[in-house]
Amino acid sequence: MGAFKRDVAGIGRILRSADAAAMVRGAAERIAAEAEASSGLPVEVEEYTTDRAAAAVVITHPAGLAEQAKHGTLTRAAAAIGLEVRAR
Repeated sequence: MGAFKRDVAGIGRILRSADAAAMVRGAAERIAAEAEASSGLPVEVEEYTTDRAAAAVVITHPAGLAEQAKHGTLTRAAAAIGLEVRAR
């Protein structure tokens, strides 16, 4: 059996691809829909790029921070679509 060698450049190309960006955006939109349905507050998806496609789901209402802190709205919404949220 040959040695495994990680193709870092290839992985980077995949993470910067339009397909990866679409998957990230789709997951973020599903989280936003779940969070909005459970909280009744407006939720938006903000896309950005670092070294890969990324998206942030934001409760845009002034009470959004408290909603997340008290009820874990975004964390629960992510879990509802099958994602695991954990501290770094």
